[in-house]
Amino acid sequence: MASFPFDIAATDGAARTGVLTTSRGAIRTPAFMPVGTAGTVKALTVDQIKATGADIILGNTYHLMLRPTAERVARLGGLHRFMRWEGPILTDSGGFQVMSLSKINKVTEQAVTFQSHIDGSRHVLTPERSMEIQADLLGSDIVMQLDECVAWPAPEQRAAEAVALSARWGARCKAAFGTRETQALFGIQQGSTFEALRKQSSERLIEIGFDGYALGGLAVGEGHQAMCAVLDYATGFLPAERPRYLMGVGKPIDLVEGVARGVDMFDCVLPTRSGRHGQAWTWSGPITLKSARFAEDDSPLDPTSDCPASRDYSKAYLHHLVKAEEILGQVLLSWHNIAFFQALMAQMRAAIAQGRFEAFRRAFHAGLEGEG
Repeated sequence: MASFPFDIAATDGAARTGVLTTSRGAIRTPAFMPVGTAGTVKALTVDQIKATGADIILGNTYHLMLRPTAERVARLGGLHRFMRWEGPILTDSGGFQVMSLSKINKVTEQAVTFQSHIDGSRHVLTPERSMEIQADLLGSDIVMQLDECVAWPAPEQRAAEAVALSARWGARCKAAFGTRETQALFGIQQGSTFEALRKQSSERLIEIGFDGYALGGLAVGEGHQAMCAVLDYATGFLPAERPRYLMGVGKPIDLVEGVARGVDMFDCVLPTRSGRHGQAWTWSGPITLKSARFAEDDSPLDPTSDCPASRDYSKAYLHHLVKAEEILGQVLLSWHNIAFFQALMAQMRAAIAQGRFEAFRRAFHAGLEGEG
């Protein structure tokens, strides 16, 4: 039996809405998880994050193990207490950042060895060590297996090797994780854009047995259409009764199309990264507040929003803050973007529950097209 009950309340086509119940609270799905890379969702307090409607946030194993170190977080009471977030936390395994950020990395059957991007220090990350960091030291609620993610485009043979190694590492993660009542372990499907490899990866993961299943190796350069083409078949390879998590995705259009294909959980740094660079996401698409056309625009980003950043500040003021490089501009735009992403998920959950998801999807696309 899986650690956390997952109750699917309604479906509409492949889209579904439900609740994943953890020991630290319920996660309403489809869910978007703000990314707290180094123990913080950049520029925002946990109270602001909670007020946007987020049920769960993501922490990053790679960054936390390097600074301040997982051992220090453990001595200070675990990641929840350290950052004052009482709800569920999902931690990634660290594998993707090792491949993308470290100065030098070497992958063997046993482990990945890498140099820190911060100070060049040498580290070894095994599946067992990843489980220790995530489950025991950080104390995350949802732990991700250590996997090997290959860049796109990947030759089929290289993708096949990553699928096989990820499966073997997944089995080691499962053995090291053991049985836990208050924590769950997710496996990660790999296979790049090759349908047969995605199927093979899924079969091996199901054989091992996980509490949930992620789709990895997407949003790595293949583009929106290619990602959707993979999701057309890849979600169907995963157990319908367990949550499906699309890692590192993405733009609002990616979330809508992912939900349309049966995805339950998402994460991405995009909302806060965009906010720090003066960009706001809206129902008409992204807008750049630095643009001169907002210099005397007295309207807020969204007068109907419950978020103060969206509702109470004019675009003219936000334009001024961005142009003046004031920190408050980054805070307000990051806050607005997280609130917008959560509002998008809430509207999708309601649309699925009411059997009108396709109408919502069409209206969403029409709104983007209307913006030009």
